[in-house]
Amino acid sequence: MTTPTATLLISCPDQQGLVAKFANFIYANGGNIIHADQHTDLAAGLFLTRLEWQLTGFNLPREFIAPAFNAIAQPLNAKWELHFSDTVPRIAIWVSKQDHCLFDLIWRHRAKEFTAEIPLIISNHLQLQEVAEQFGIDYHHIPINKDHKLEQEAKQLELLHQYKIDVVVLAKYMQILSADFIAKFPQVINIHHSFLPAFVGANPYHKAFERGVKIIGATAHYVTSDLDAGPIIEQDVVRVSHRDEVEDLIRKGKDLERVVLARAVRSHLQNRVLVYGNRTVVFE
Repeated sequence: MTTPTATLLISCPDQQGLVAKFANFIYANGGNIIHADQHTDLAAGLFLTRLEWQLTGFNLPREFIAPAFNAIAQPLNAKWELHFSDTVPRIAIWVSKQDHCLFDLIWRHRAKEFTAEIPLIISNHLQLQEVAEQFGIDYHHIPINKDHKLEQEAKQLELLHQYKIDVVVLAKYMQILSADFIAKFPQVINIHHSFLPAFVGANPYHKAFERGVKIIGATAHYVTSDLDAGPIIEQDVVRVSHRDEVEDLIRKGKDLERVVLARAVRSHLQNRVLVYGNRTVVFE
């Protein structure tokens, strides 16, 4: 059995002594730090850090860690999150008709590449219901059109609460979420089939082909009310040539989408992503 750990993600105005203060909180309570990373954004004047320590031998019970650390964080104007490694997140995967990212996430989950539960798939189409049935995952078909979008989003939110979902992964869910939905459930990761900020919106491969690009990319990001403009978690690119047709760009792009989305989901689940403003630090 892996020893359970606790992780703090912290951002605060930069000043002297922060590393010592945060590390001493863990040391003074008998903790053993096993991972520590930090970054200073000089332009923003922010210090950002990730600290992970073993809970075995730690003197504070779990329910006391947050209030005890908050007493240190408040005078520093720090924003922070506390996570425990043995708390298993619950994922809802949303899809439309394309299955490549869905299959990839399920296969990686079954191969234990990341720790989570996937109890729910939501789709605006019926095409992938067989995939859900094959892997024993509940599938809910909620069609979407502009006339009843908000009503259907209310049903989606109800399902997320019913299944106690922690994070939604848009695995080629070809719909734009409303600002109201995002305000009520902000933990949403999307895969976009371009190297953002290039080619925002629909049909990026066609746009890339028309532009004659020499590389194409994929971007995984948190969803905000601004289309394809949320904080970026992961990106990658592959070279293309003048010989490639749109179909070739799509084929190569799908390979990228799988890998980039999987990396982003894994980083999120391992509590390695710290969002500040519209940017992220992804700790290794």
